[in-house]
Order: sequence, then C-alpha cells, then structure tokens
Amino acid sequence: MSRLLHRLFALCGLALLGGVGVATPVLAEPLRIVAFGDSLTAGYGLAASQAFPVRLQAALAAKGHEVVIENAGVSGDTTSAGLARLDWSIPETADGVILELGANDALRGLDPAIPERSLDAILARLKERGIPVLMAGMRAPPNLGAAYQKRFDGIYERLAQKYDVALYPFFLDGVAGNKTMNLPDGVHPTAAGVDIIVARMLPAVEAFIATLKAPAAGEANPG
Repeated sequence: MSRLLHRLFALCGLALLGGVGVATPVLAEPLRIVAFGDSLTAGYGLAASQAFPVRLQAALAAKGHEVVIENAGVSGDTTSAGLARLDWSIPETADGVILELGANDALRGLDPAIPERSLDAILARLKERGIPVLMAGMRAPPNLGAAYQKRFDGIYERLAQKYDVALYPFFLDGVAGNKTMNLPDGVHPTAAGVDIIVARMLPAVEAFIATLKAPAAGEANPG
C-alpha cells in the first residue's frame, strides 16, 4: 500500500463513540523527507539548529507545510560513499529524498564519470524503492578548467532527464564564491548562507512536496 494511502486512511479513520460509528478526523502524519548529502547538508561548522535540514523544515512550517526533514548528511561523503550507505540511510518510511552529493568529487578532481555512475546508481535504487527524488545540482570549481566543468556540471541535468526527477540546478546558488556567506574555508556556508540556500530552494521544495501529496497514477482520489 502506498505511503499516500496510509496517510489518507489515518486522516479519514472511523472512531467508535458510545457504540456509534462516527467519522472523526485524525491528524495525518507529516511528510518525511530525507536530506541525503555531504557536509553541505550535515551542517559542517554550524550549530545543529543552523543546518540545512533544520532551517528548511522551519521555512516549510512557516509556509504551512507539515513536513519533517531528516538530516542524513555525512561530512566528506563523495557520491560513491553515499551510494555505499544509501539503503541504511534512507528508511522505508521516507516519502521523498533531497539528494545533494557531488561537491567532494569535484573538490578532489575525480573523473566526472565516477560521480555520474554513482548518482545514476543512487537514482536507480531510489526509483526501484518507489521513493521520489528532488536532486540538487552541484558545479565544479572554476580552477579545474572549462572542459572539466562542462563534463561535471552536465551530470545533473542528464540524470534528471534520464530518471524523470525534479532538479534544483545548483545547491549553492547565491552563496558560492561569496566570502561573507561562507566559513573561512571558503567552501561551507555560514548560518546566513544556509538561510539564503533555503530561501532560494524553497519554491522547488514546495513544488516537490505538492507531487508527494498528489495521488499516484492509477490511484483513485478519495471522495
């Protein structure tokens, strides 16, 4: 049974009051989205309350969305490391995944074919498990050269099209290269930088959430 139907049954459940069947609304469980990524997701150098998943959940709550964003970020993870821990990091109860990986592959100058294979395998596995994905793209540092950038940066759009998943083109949009929005290492965002990421990404996340709430193809609308 789909996760959507579980929530609908919870919302429309019957409660027996005084021996009489009375339709009593029951609060539906919030959507559970796993933010699966590296240090940019984990919140490297920040207080736990300042990490991307926490700030995104707060921003969604302010817009009226009942969504839990679980932090499955691991500092230092490459796409290959993410693939290795995929199944035990993302539980069956997940309604969706925000996939943010690739920065460490680029920082290490790995052949772009490596992250492409790993991200391809991650998306294939999540599709097999029936878990929708919003993929956050990454861009290679300019010091690696135009040829490397072209190969690396194109990974995300190619895979988004291949697996028909939502794509937010660049996770660090508005923050990358801005010294005032990054920690002294020049790589990881400050708390203010995280808030910019969240604000810019919020419309894409809301659109993603809308697809999670919609009945899947072939499922009848409750009525």
